[in-house]
Amino acid sequence: MVAMSSITLKNLPDGLLAALRQAAERDRRSLTQEIIHLLETGLGSHPEPAQEPDVEAQVAAWRQLAGKWESDVDAITETASLVESRTLGRAVDL
Repeated sequence: MVAMSSITLKNLPDGLLAALRQAAERDRRSLTQEIIHLLETGLGSHPEPAQEPDVEAQVAAWRQLAGKWESDVDAITETASLVESRTLGRAVDL
């Protein structure tokens, strides 16, 4: 296991902390993960994004899968289950 360093931030303005928390929630990261992401991005040491996906291959795969899944419950029950399992923070308008 690799040891990781830690730092403590003192005198962090309340508004900045609130903005960090909002960004972390929006990006579905912990506060620590969001700060590391922002530091990596700001310092230019963020890993390169993956190559562009092969859109044609993705479309072909989705077309091959379309209509193949069957639920063992009715549509209303399935929809209710999906809505219940969603994480908080995003409204669902059916």
